[in-house]
Amino acid sequence: MFHHEILHDPQIVTKVNEFINRNKDSLIAIVTSGGTRVPLEKNAVRFIDNFSMGNRGAISTEWFLENGYAVVFFHREESLKPYSRKFMHIFEHLQVNEEDGKVVATGFDGLAESITKYNTYKNRLLYIPFTDLDQYMHMLDVICKQACPLGPRLLIYLAAAVSDFYIKREELPTHKIQSTNGDLQLKLSLVPKMLERLVSNVVPNAFVISFKLETDESILIDKSKSALEKYGHQVVIGNILSTRKRKVVFVYPSGQVDPIEMSDDQIAKHMEIEELIVDKLKILHEKFISIKNSKY
Repeated sequence: MFHHEILHDPQIVTKVNEFINRNKDSLIAIVTSGGTRVPLEKNAVRFIDNFSMGNRGAISTEWFLENGYAVVFFHREESLKPYSRKFMHIFEHLQVNEEDGKVVATGFDGLAESITKYNTYKNRLLYIPFTDLDQYMHMLDVICKQACPLGPRLLIYLAAAVSDFYIKREELPTHKIQSTNGDLQLKLSLVPKMLERLVSNVVPNAFVISFKLETDESILIDKSKSALEKYGHQVVIGNILSTRKRKVVFVYPSGQVDPIEMSDDQIAKHMEIEELIVDKLKILHEKFISIKNSKY
């Protein structure tokens, strides 16, 4: 069914169940991260891809771990990962000592701290990779079904950049599209929105957060409110492409809008806005759990 199968369903089920059982005393977060890829052929050579490298998901995962969560990190293969995200270009930091020929590493400020933190939290962190859009949608469904019994203790943080358009399987050519055929015309269909089904049927008691990224600030709030009305989840975090690392806005089903913006002082101290996002979500999630538990 999938173009690039990484894990079969039984493997995912086993991994997730073992992880949840190992962290049964913790709050659990499922964090999606990175962009999805859409193939243009069944034997795929060409793709429609996404610019996202998963920075927000990777940073947020670090802060969820700091806040006591165990995290299923459902990420695009080869995207940025927690703790190693700042050290991707290792070759640029290596030099050869002319005297003895030994390799010397320079410019790795914070590396020791990142390694220490990773080793501290690695038992509360499960990596599950995806690549293509159909794989993402199917595997997220499988992961969430296993986590459903957690009820309100489960937080789902949908930070992945999921394609809005794809080519239906039955319309994909089997083999590589040939350039000798001339100009290429593609018919793209809208990707079925899975969030409504996820919220209503798969994890109806979970605390679910989605993101809305726009380039036009004038439509951001309305689009965020429309998503909440349509899908019935708890929070939309809206952001504008050009300012997403400095400010976001929390939008709630009540219509309330709650902006978060980094101060100049926080930026100067090299803070990242994901710390503020996760701190606020932890408070909201605990309140959500309290309200849910009081109903039973």
